[in-house]
Amino acid sequence: MSEQTKKQKPVHLSQEEILKKYPNEVGKVALDYRFYPGEDLYSDGAIEDELLKIVKERAAVEYPDIIEEKNSWPILYHLSALRGNIVDWLPIKPTDKVLEIGAGCGAITEKLSEKAGKVTCVDLSAKRSLINAWRNQDKDNIEIFVGNFSDIEPSLETDYDYACLIGVFEYGQSYIHTRTPYEDFLKIMRKHIKNNGRIVIAIENKLGLKYWAGCKEDHSGVYFDGLEGYPDGGSARTFTRKGLERIFRSCGVKEYSFYYPYPDYKFPATIFSDRRLPNQGELTDNMRNFDRDRMVLFHEKYVFDGLVQDGLFELFSNSFMAVLGPELEASYVKYSNDRAGEYELRTEILDTLDGRKVRKVPLSREAAGHIKNMDRYFKLLSKRYEGSGLSINRCALASDGSYAEFPFVRGVTLEELLDRCLETDDMEGFYRLFDKYLALISYGEEAEVADYDLIFANILVDGDRWTVIDYEWTVEKQVPSSEIAFRAVYCYVLEEEKRNKLDLDFLLAKLKISQEQARVYQEQEKKFQKQVTGKRKSMGELRAAMGTYAVDPKDLMERHLQKILNERIQVYYDRGNGFSENDSVYLPDVYVTEREIAADIPFDGNVRSLRIDPADQSCMVKIHELTLNGAAVPLNKKYLETNGKRVKDGCCVFSTQDPNILVRISAFVEQGSFPEGILTRGENILTVKMEVAPLSAVMAKDMEMAVKRLW
Repeated sequence: MSEQTKKQKPVHLSQEEILKKYPNEVGKVALDYRFYPGEDLYSDGAIEDELLKIVKERAAVEYPDIIEEKNSWPILYHLSALRGNIVDWLPIKPTDKVLEIGAGCGAITEKLSEKAGKVTCVDLSAKRSLINAWRNQDKDNIEIFVGNFSDIEPSLETDYDYACLIGVFEYGQSYIHTRTPYEDFLKIMRKHIKNNGRIVIAIENKLGLKYWAGCKEDHSGVYFDGLEGYPDGGSARTFTRKGLERIFRSCGVKEYSFYYPYPDYKFPATIFSDRRLPNQGELTDNMRNFDRDRMVLFHEKYVFDGLVQDGLFELFSNSFMAVLGPELEASYVKYSNDRAGEYELRTEILDTLDGRKVRKVPLSREAAGHIKNMDRYFKLLSKRYEGSGLSINRCALASDGSYAEFPFVRGVTLEELLDRCLETDDMEGFYRLFDKYLALISYGEEAEVADYDLIFANILVDGDRWTVIDYEWTVEKQVPSSEIAFRAVYCYVLEEEKRNKLDLDFLLAKLKISQEQARVYQEQEKKFQKQVTGKRKSMGELRAAMGTYAVDPKDLMERHLQKILNERIQVYYDRGNGFSENDSVYLPDVYVTEREIAADIPFDGNVRSLRIDPADQSCMVKIHELTLNGAAVPLNKKYLETNGKRVKDGCCVFSTQDPNILVRISAFVEQGSFPEGILTRGENILTVKMEVAPLSAVMAKDMEMAVKRLW
């Protein structure tokens, strides 16, 4: 998050003066001001006072409501529970000590304190540290050092199990004032970690795809700033993966792993790794500009799909999470904590000594029951589908009920197989797979149990083996298989525009579902989603409510080109063979005001007529001046013709999208009709000044109907 830095020098207050201004305890949280200079050197202004008021007066359970009420980026950023996802999955034990640098307002501190035995925070801002303390006032395992890291660092302990730099490493040159600040910052951090401890760095990728696609650089707010190497300087620097690796190696770090929070590390929904990279079609949530407007230069999902296919995702991931130290068991983490409390889960793929496993962990007390139900659902569904050819992935509950574990099943999702058919226009193959799916899920339809979420992404196919890998939305009642299949098709098409090529009427006929029944099922799906989310706004809805724009430059370019078109006129020359595009020119920049045209039109003595096209739309034209080589041209039918209708002298209305005014040069040479000698065989100049007022087609037509006489 970008910060506003104050330029004035700090006022060094005594400890007595500081303690009069700030408390050294808030609830159970201790604050240490020994290194505080007496004044915050950075601030986000009044929003920090608002945040402090909120955490003092409101409980954490109210934060989601406040976020939706305020529609404010800082409120979302500092109070959203999703912020904690970046560290929630780390195997921090209750006996571990954690050091958090740049703790700020405590969004990460809150999650760390739930997992660790002790959390030591360091932050330069007293105001932000107070916010941190107030929101965590009931925690007895947090201490906060307020002041400059360089001053505090010598006093820090040297046996931390984890050191967390979440959105902090990029400011290394602000912490460490040396020629190699990032390397020196990391060397200092390593002194405070146990031999088998870990340093956790979360940071934007300098080459993140979102920056290519038109997002502003997170810290500077400038388009392409990081991509161009920060030409205007600034306090922050991000890095490529290779850039980070160079820093690690130069500091003697030999053991490190890269993870890829998606969509980014601020609000990660999924965390990938080199051991489990994303699959094609998996990266769909890319509109994340909560704090700033952005451009949309291309469809990020499709570009991500191409990068995934070519093995380049890790270079263009929007964010990195680098773990320095022993490798973690988890190779993949997916969060479902944007749901109602009773359904909040974390799904992990773990590489253990016993092999690869999948684990589902409840993220709230209410969700523990949801996890325990999965064992029951496994048994019920296994009984229903016994002998069908459809396998249900085995569920094993932990002895204390704290998680559910499943074997890792290899294969390709049915969704991917169907997509391949669509991409190659193999509709026969598509419907063959769909028919098999329908036959399998229809087995035992009379049973009082059904998996309501038998969507294509939840079935893995490995040859003839079809396995259901997720069945958390099982219901203990009969549900028609056609309804379940309809929901699978509905979700499938809804998630991807390219799938609209499907003949939905054909599929409905295959399922024997009427249009009316389909609408009923759609309404049921909406109710189901509201049940799952607890009527909370999605991140997409929050973004829309905040009012940030995502602008398509193609539209801007078209408008720009249209503006150019609207600010030029086209002139045609008749040299005895009529008018043609080959003998015409565009005169740009003829508009002296929004509606007024002033132009000098050159032509030679061979030209018999000139045709002026003043606009590319319905309009009214009023001629203020028309002269030939300085002599006034009479505004009558002998010299002027139009495809519009005359309103009054020198004024005409056009209902056509191609209005034109014809100037008959040949009439000027007739005896007595024009001053003798005004035309030359060489260059002549027709000067025109006119006013052009755009009209709607309807208005122009109405005005034409009211005109009695043609020009």
